[in-house]
Formats: sequence, C-alpha cells, structure tokens
Amino acid sequence: MTYSCSRPNFIETVMLTGACQYILAAVHHVGRRVRILGTTAHPTHAWVTQAVRNLLMDLEDAGSLVRVRFLIRDRDGKYPALIDEILGGAGIATILTGVRVPRTNAIMERWVKTLRGELLDRTLIWNEVHLRYALQAYEQH
Repeated sequence: MTYSCSRPNFIETVMLTGACQYILAAVHHVGRRVRILGTTAHPTHAWVTQAVRNLLMDLEDAGSLVRVRFLIRDRDGKYPALIDEILGGAGIATILTGVRVPRTNAIMERWVKTLRGELLDRTLIWNEVHLRYALQAYEQH
C-alpha cells in the first residue's frame, strides 16, 4: 500500500468571503482511496505534522499500517523535516518527487483536477465548516 503526499496535496481554494483555504489530501495508489487529512487557512509546520500523525493513527486503527511502505511528496516548504522522522519511525520511507515533474505523481494530479472540476469549481463554499462538509461528502462519494 502506498500513500502519496505530493505537491497537489495542498489544494488551494477560495471561499465565498475571499478567504483562502488549503486542503491536504493523501491517495492510496493501489486502491485509489483518497483521504482528506484536513483544511486550514494557514498550513503551519505544526498543523502539517499533526495531520500526518492523524493519518498514521487512522492507518494503524484500520490495521493496514504494516502494508504502507512509501509516502511520495514534493519538496514544498510546508512539509517540515519532522514528517520524515515520524514516517521513518513507522517504517514508511519518504520519496521526494523531482522538481517540475508532475507526472511523478500523476494519480494525485488527476484526482486534484477531478476535485476541482466536480466540486470546488461548481460549489459556492461559504466557510471552512462548509468546505469540510462538502469534502467529507465528496470523499465518501
């Protein structure tokens, strides 16, 4: 099982009020299962670190942590170095994508395009609560 956290995982969207929100998501490459890890107006290192810890706890609860071997992500400054240590402690290797190579993580790139086309571009999102509700419904769909 491979989970991916590459560049498009931080999906930027704008609320009806003009406020910007960032969505963090991970996709299981084999099963194409997407997990929305959270939304925030300010993706700080502490927030991203906690989101990754939450993902690991969810995988552990599902009993599938043993099968997760890799996490693919880009070199974005929003990812703190602590993430690699947390994942390494769980036995998950971090693979960094190449610079300006979107095909390295084409599955996630395509999902982001679909998310934008089917939800974000067609729905007026009022606030962060409404965004989370819409994303939860989309994730289940």
